[in-house]
Amino acid sequence: MTRTALRYLPLLLLALAWEVTARLNIVDTLALPPLSAVATAWADLIRDGELVDNGTASLYRGSVGLLLAVVGGGGLGIAMARWRLLDVFVNPLVELFYPLPKSALIPVTVLWLGFGDGSKILLIFLGCMIPVTIGAYNGARGADHALIWSARSMGASRLRMMWDVIMPSALPELLNGIRTALALAFILLVSSELIVSQQGFGYLIGYLGATGSYEGMYAVVLTVAFLGFAADRLYQLLMQRLLRWRE
Repeated sequence: MTRTALRYLPLLLLALAWEVTARLNIVDTLALPPLSAVATAWADLIRDGELVDNGTASLYRGSVGLLLAVVGGGGLGIAMARWRLLDVFVNPLVELFYPLPKSALIPVTVLWLGFGDGSKILLIFLGCMIPVTIGAYNGARGADHALIWSARSMGASRLRMMWDVIMPSALPELLNGIRTALALAFILLVSSELIVSQQGFGYLIGYLGATGSYEGMYAVVLTVAFLGFAADRLYQLLMQRLLRWRE
């Protein structure tokens, strides 16, 4: 408990510094409203249902896009590691799109699927698929060849070898790729909703900022930050459970 308290102590100090800075007017309250006022605005947004409705839309888009990226990217990465011909054709495409700023795809996805949920889901899928694919590929390529040869000599089928040998070897790198994709999903989600959306966290941030409701704007920003933080912590616990066999 002491270790946990010390880990989160900087967040408490940051909150106190925020409140004191705003109350002493060190920074203009229009630019940085007091944290207590932000908390009040957050409660009002919850009470009015705006935060819940827009949050539900955002979490739906983000979870669907991320799930598709995990399934598609994980399968593609492992397949690339096991089939040379597929690796030859797909690897250059992965290397091409890896350094590309994923937010640059926002106009493309809107052009293809319009302003609805589909364009956001596609953007998250395309952006998050790359780190998942790379993680699965590196993990599968790093599988112990002695284990593969042993499985073959014992008559294991291709499917059985994939499940019992390749997947456990690829799992650590795959999970790290998914963790990167999880953070990227929040970034792409809010970025796309800020630009082309009528609902969601990003839309709400832009709307409240444009109307001068800065306390509410900060409340939504902090909500997204804490959701991302909580998702990452929960995912780390899941990783520890899934990788416990390595110990």
